[in-house]
Amino acid sequence: MNAPERLPAAAAPDSDALRAHVDRAWAERIVPALRDYIAIPAKSPLFDPDWAEHGHLEKVLRDAAAWVEAQGLKGLRLEIVRLNGPDGRPRTPVIFFELEASTPGAAVRPQDEPTVLLYGHLDKQPEFDGWKTGLGPWTPVLQGDRLYGRGSADDGYAVYSAVTALAALQAQGLPHPRCVGLFESCEESGSGDLPAYLDTLRLRLGDVQLVVCLDSGAGNYEQLWLTSSLRGNVTGTLRVEVLDEGVHSGDGSGLVPSSFRILRHLLDRLEDSASGRVLPESFHAAIPAERVAQAHQAAAILGAEVWKRYPWACGADGGFVLPVTTDPAEVLLNRTWRPTLSVTGADGFPATRSAGNVLRPFTAFKLSLRLPPGVDGHLAAQRLKALLEDQAPYNARVTFEPDGRAGPADDGQGPARWGATGWNAPSLAPWLDAALEAASRTHFGASYAHIGQGGTIPLMSLLEAGFPKAQMMVCGVLGPKSNAHGPNEFLHLPYAQRLTASVAEVIAAFARTQAATPD
Repeated sequence: MNAPERLPAAAAPDSDALRAHVDRAWAERIVPALRDYIAIPAKSPLFDPDWAEHGHLEKVLRDAAAWVEAQGLKGLRLEIVRLNGPDGRPRTPVIFFELEASTPGAAVRPQDEPTVLLYGHLDKQPEFDGWKTGLGPWTPVLQGDRLYGRGSADDGYAVYSAVTALAALQAQGLPHPRCVGLFESCEESGSGDLPAYLDTLRLRLGDVQLVVCLDSGAGNYEQLWLTSSLRGNVTGTLRVEVLDEGVHSGDGSGLVPSSFRILRHLLDRLEDSASGRVLPESFHAAIPAERVAQAHQAAAILGAEVWKRYPWACGADGGFVLPVTTDPAEVLLNRTWRPTLSVTGADGFPATRSAGNVLRPFTAFKLSLRLPPGVDGHLAAQRLKALLEDQAPYNARVTFEPDGRAGPADDGQGPARWGATGWNAPSLAPWLDAALEAASRTHFGASYAHIGQGGTIPLMSLLEAGFPKAQMMVCGVLGPKSNAHGPNEFLHLPYAQRLTASVAEVIAAFARTQAATPD
């Protein structure tokens, strides 16, 4: 076999031309596409069980796929991949594309070439209340450099940004490696369908050596931020039943225990209500020294903004006292490496305007338990279920139903799987560290920084298991006040443009690294 043609080692982008291409694409093509995307209520299946019938997820995937194909990338092949579950019902579909390497290497098959995997998702969180006047979840509004609307930043921009980064390289005739794109529509429901697609597409994904995930956050909008860790999560519904129907509170109180009080008592097994500390040690993990050091470095950059950035009812400088600390480094570690409990919903309560003097028959809370990296999400869900259901006070009927894929072990997919496991980034290769620094310096005028994220991207732990030698560039646009999942979510357009250019620079650096690697 002849020696493969190698990419020229000095083929670095013209960064000014690259940035001009990216900025023009955002203004002329991406923002109009995102306006259309925002207007579609493409809620994730957890929040829209009839998603297949409603067709909103199908619409945003088809629109994104058509947009990608219209960009005219040389060597691109795209399809919307569809699978059914063991019950015959459709799984949420994914966009999968392959972009062949600009210069073939020595591999016999294209999928054996060193490959970059680009990831994002197109499903959305539900509406939520509290949008400002003139704004709404399905109403795209451009105010200054912010594009408001549900999904704008989490994570609808990702497919458009990723493809634009690749197009910017081709526009300069620059070499690029083989790239694949995987954009799902179930991430906000815990990516329950994703493992099946990863199994189906594993051979076509190829030799993934770099993962670019665009579903994360940023500490500010002044520099490139690399995500160093993600928390896991267990969600589910805790329900306490004491009666078959409501009874007069004057007649029954003092005899019939309050279902709310029982539920509160159960939560005391899990959480110190004074500090919010999660009590069972099995939900905690040791924090690596490197992550502690990075938290201190990020705290030195961000200062008190790490906690002042939130929309406190008392105001950023009001009298509110954080329950644990206002030390910026400890705040960062609390929200990234320590477990926390949140109650995100409730059933069994009438609205206050219609509440009568009635002992309610049940109380149900939706729980979200964030877990540090290193704690297995499924095992944590099992432990949480046992903790809450065992020895119920007053022998009340207590159930905790975790979210996730439930089912018998013989359903073709293995046993039930609950929860999502967190992720701790692998050490950076020197080339990636240098590429990130150069990209941030070029397009932001400042060094890049590391930050842990308190949210969950189930894909990352799956990819790390499947591609243990791959480098990970996990980043995103969710900076201060962008408010993903809440009201007034917005996409900071200048940051998104700089991030797109930075992704292109890193992919070009990967190509140069491969060109310089001896056979």
